[in-house]
Amino acid sequence: MSTAPQTTFEPKTATGRITNFVDERVGGSGMLREFGRKVFPDHWSFMFGEVALYTFVILLLSGTFLTFFFDPSMAETHYNGSYVPLKGVEMSVAYSSSLDISFEIRGGLFMRQVHHWSALLFVAAVSVHMLRVFFTGAFRKPRELNWVVGGVLLILSMAAGFTGYSLPDDLLSGNGLRIIDGVVKSIPIVGTYISFFLFGGEFPGTVIIGRLYMMHIMLVPALILLMIAIHLFMVVIHKHTQYPGPGRNDRNVVGYPLGPVYAAKAGGFFFIVFGIIAFVAATFTINPIWNYGPYDPSPVSAGTQPDWYIGWVDGALRLMPGWFFNIPMEWHIPFPWGVNTLSFNVLGPALIPAGIVFTALFLYPWIERWVTRDNREHHVLDRPRNVPTRTAIGVSGFIFYCVMWAAASSDLIATHFQVSLNDVTYWLRALFFIGPVLGFIVTKRVALALQRKDREIALHGRETGRIVRLPHGEFQEIHAQLDDYKRYKLVGYESPVAEEGIPNENGIVTKKENLRAKLSGFFFEDRVAPATPSELEAGHHHEAIEASDDDKAIKH
Repeated sequence: MSTAPQTTFEPKTATGRITNFVDERVGGSGMLREFGRKVFPDHWSFMFGEVALYTFVILLLSGTFLTFFFDPSMAETHYNGSYVPLKGVEMSVAYSSSLDISFEIRGGLFMRQVHHWSALLFVAAVSVHMLRVFFTGAFRKPRELNWVVGGVLLILSMAAGFTGYSLPDDLLSGNGLRIIDGVVKSIPIVGTYISFFLFGGEFPGTVIIGRLYMMHIMLVPALILLMIAIHLFMVVIHKHTQYPGPGRNDRNVVGYPLGPVYAAKAGGFFFIVFGIIAFVAATFTINPIWNYGPYDPSPVSAGTQPDWYIGWVDGALRLMPGWFFNIPMEWHIPFPWGVNTLSFNVLGPALIPAGIVFTALFLYPWIERWVTRDNREHHVLDRPRNVPTRTAIGVSGFIFYCVMWAAASSDLIATHFQVSLNDVTYWLRALFFIGPVLGFIVTKRVALALQRKDREIALHGRETGRIVRLPHGEFQEIHAQLDDYKRYKLVGYESPVAEEGIPNENGIVTKKENLRAKLSGFFFEDRVAPATPSELEAGHHHEAIEASDDDKAIKH
């Protein structure tokens, strides 16, 4: 028996031979071929996640540049650089090196601002991406754990921003650390000990900048990279979600393959994001540390606000009263070893609002699944108007955050608009409680009204502005029927009905089941049922107009 000799592929170039050598040993071409066939749907809202990824890459690149020149030391020195107003001023080495980066290093100020603007955009992109996922229901099975990963990424992005914001050791960042020190010390019994160990002695100590530096360049970025890798892995495993439309269901994905379509688009989009950040960094000053001077614990500067993603915690502290209906918010609690002070007016606003937001964020996918008894896999997204209660909850939480965020600038609001600071605080306190409730009610009513409008358009067509006179003298407007694609968007959704409590095997409706039934009523009691096929057939008696004339697109 003879065997034909096997022919092996021999690349003709040195690059090809190296690539072939690596591929034969790691199997990269098979992985790239499989991953390159991955189909992704095309929609502009999916770009928020890409912006978050690209800004993180820019953060790593610009941060690496800054580490070459920044010295995270709190040792005392006298500034002798080129910025004349601070010459001879005593300051920390960290602040001095930050000034040197800004004025002595070629391109240093530009890279500082690229890094800072990227950090702001990174947290914003993660936040908006999470909002998009929430409002469209992309957190449902099988993506609950990926939603948790996104929540952890949001927390880590704020931690990365705060640790980096504190590094220059200027007056503004020092005041932020003073607030953290006050919150830590408000913890009963152990707070003062934690503060002592954290700062290496009495605030501000001599080690906090170095410790924050290690967290900022090593621990937090490593955790963010881990979360991003897990997130992308789950996106590949679960396949991408898609917006509703004809031919789209939970068993397919309609879109374009990753290679070469999305690979080319992603590469171009990365440079667009990079270019915009570079332009903003080159033309708009942010965090001018030379105006603030070195940190000194004795003075407190007016008009200081942290970056927007931390501002909501500062705003909660500003809104908290020292007394509540003649009840003090600070108590002296006797213990066998002495009296300990519980400063709830500091500890409460620092922990409770953040605890409410992130607890609700992490638990919501399981709460909704329990209320709806829906354990199916979902790969088609919801239009926010078609899930009015969820949309209203999201808007309510957004208003809850925005009120605290605005309160962080209560003093600037008062001075810029020449109104009383006390009045601003009282109004914001009222909005803290009333705003989310009003936001929930208004959003739900608007969503239901939009559903009713969609139902009418699906049944009777859109208004054309063409008025005709009927033989018996009546004037009537001609309606244009929608094409099948646009009509499907208006009627292709589920509208669950509120459920009663289901008895168990003993015929008893338990308290847990009663609670689920009440929540089901809260979610689905107000509903607009989508038009049925028979209703659509009965409504198709208006004059037909070609789809090309229908220039009023139905948007998500």
